[in-house]
Amino acid sequence: MFQFSNNLCAVVTGGSRGIGKEIASRLAVENIKVYALASSKESLKNIENIPNLYPIQCDISSRDSINDFLQTIDKENQSIDILVNNAGIHRDNILLRMTEKDWMDVMDINLHAPFHLMKHVLKGMIKKNFGRIINISSISGTDGNKGQSNYAASKGGLIALTKSLAKEVGKRNILVNCIAPGVIETDMISHFSETIKKSYFERIPLNKFGKPSDIANMVHFLCSEEASYITGQTFYIDGGMSLN
Repeated sequence: MFQFSNNLCAVVTGGSRGIGKEIASRLAVENIKVYALASSKESLKNIENIPNLYPIQCDISSRDSINDFLQTIDKENQSIDILVNNAGIHRDNILLRMTEKDWMDVMDINLHAPFHLMKHVLKGMIKKNFGRIINISSISGTDGNKGQSNYAASKGGLIALTKSLAKEVGKRNILVNCIAPGVIETDMISHFSETIKKSYFERIPLNKFGKPSDIANMVHFLCSEEASYITGQTFYIDGGMSLN
């Protein structure tokens, strides 16, 4: 459906399940070499034996773990053409009860890890005069959400980081975009009570929750040649939820 350059290499964080697995698998179908990162060795079994997909255990909350992965890539003389910062966690609580650890755990994975990964891969992208960076944010990043000040702040920061970096590297043919999903049917919403699910559902004009494939579809497009004039944008894939 879309055109892609030859011999591309991608990194997808949180790539072993849910949205990340769908994104990694979709890019692998295009003969893109995909490193799918996950902190759990057990979860990597979900993506074994998929052609062009390489499961890698990496705890992106740890700077040392990120550096170990990046050093492995460098030793293979492998430059990264596509980076999808998909991994994210939440530690929900009202601000008065939120611990500093809850705040920092969310920031480390949702915002600090993307910063470190982007800073590293940009060197190779600038050298090749080509790159695609896609950050997976959330509608909480612009709308906020009670009990999620840490999560909303991290995702809002990711949107701002996307816009700023897009302005810095656009002349190098490096496109930086953001996707803000709404409520997607993944493990992340499995803890929601039926009451909470109902309250979200009622705010969605399309009257349905999204699927991981809905996000992967946009990532697929943004990595393609057909999206070569799009940068610095945030795409809301939320069934119209952000319209309310």
